[in-house]
Amino acid sequence: MWANLSHTLKGERHQTLDRRLDRLEQLLLQDKASSESRREKDFADFAHATGNGLVEILHPNGTLAYASPTPAATAFHWPMFQGEDPKRFVTVLSGGESYWVLERPFSMQGGDPLVLIAAAPEAGNLLVIRSFLWGLLACAPLLLLISSAGGYWVSRRALKPVDRITATARSISIRNISERIPVSKTGDELQRLSETCNAMLDRLESSVNQIKRFTADASHELRGPLSFTRTVAEIALRNPEADPESRAALSDIVDETAKATVLLEEMLSLARADSLPVALPQTPVNLATLLTEVCGMADRIVQEQALRLIVSRPPQDVVVPGDAAGLKRLVWIVVDNAIKYSKPSGTISITLESFDGQAKIVVQDNGIGISPTDLPFVFDRFYRADPSRGTVEGSGLGLAIAKWIAETHQADLSVTSDALNGTCFSIRFPIAWVTEAHCPAKEWPLLRTVGTSDFAKEAMPTG
Repeated sequence: MWANLSHTLKGERHQTLDRRLDRLEQLLLQDKASSESRREKDFADFAHATGNGLVEILHPNGTLAYASPTPAATAFHWPMFQGEDPKRFVTVLSGGESYWVLERPFSMQGGDPLVLIAAAPEAGNLLVIRSFLWGLLACAPLLLLISSAGGYWVSRRALKPVDRITATARSISIRNISERIPVSKTGDELQRLSETCNAMLDRLESSVNQIKRFTADASHELRGPLSFTRTVAEIALRNPEADPESRAALSDIVDETAKATVLLEEMLSLARADSLPVALPQTPVNLATLLTEVCGMADRIVQEQALRLIVSRPPQDVVVPGDAAGLKRLVWIVVDNAIKYSKPSGTISITLESFDGQAKIVVQDNGIGISPTDLPFVFDRFYRADPSRGTVEGSGLGLAIAKWIAETHQADLSVTSDALNGTCFSIRFPIAWVTEAHCPAKEWPLLRTVGTSDFAKEAMPTG
């Protein structure tokens, strides 16, 4: 804008001087037949009429053809005449100010060739340019702010579909693989990208569904043969005439089929988990009662392994929304995992807490722990940790099922582990209600000692 204004003003000044010389030519043509004194008088009147009087008429050799018409023209520092360049438009300094000077050759028929020269001050142009420049500099911060805000708004508007595609793509997992990225009918690259991603998701969903169906069908079809094999082996064990080697072989068959049956049940559970919605119908579940049932299930195993089980809960009942059978299985998997990996005569601590409308179950053991390299993968399907933990029987599906049950209840199942202090599993429920206990604490079944299983009364809060 500044350069355009400067160029425009220069062009206007050139046009002004050019028209002035045009009028001077007309004057000379009119006075061609007049006397010399008349021509000089008309030239002086013309010079005074231009305002600044900066005009001269020269011979081609640079000498004056007419006397200087005004004192201003006499005092002006005219540029030296360039014969080889008869028409020039240059800027010169005179009296400390800048002027534009235009030279033009002129000749009358039958007369000597002349050079017409006129000058005009540049001060007005410089003032306009300088004022405009200062105005630009003063407005620059505001213009930058407006342009930045506009650019941000335009970029956010342009990138909003990209953010929507990114957010949707991140939210799609194995649980909701049927969801698709929204497609905007814009006909641009974003529409093609959305359509391509959706086509890829279609192929992935088809492959995942095939794997799900295969897992569920294979697990279901194998239940019958395994049950039949186990039944036949158990019936054969009742035969008193069977030799010891046959009995041992049949006993191994019964044990292995029992393990395979458990594995199939877990695989079926995960297959159903993949096909069920994330949110399940929920009812109020008393976590205190649930812990009572789980610890009752663990009582015999704890006694056999000479473990010490400490249970701590608040005096009130803690109720959460959920599926009672699913939550019971979740807590049992975590407790069973602690029992399996506890050291001989070790201690398992189960704590139920409630705070700020939330509830948390913490299961802590002092067993062999989990290495830091294995810790991020303990909830993966069929993942088994280092060989020291691999000696314990298991399919590697229990914690994966526990993770799924926790997710269906919007609960957070996390784990921390230390080789010296064992492993700690935490189940945090985002919504919980504290109610009056249905029975006095002294009647709570877990406040007792059975064999080597110590349900410590000291762990209960007083009150």
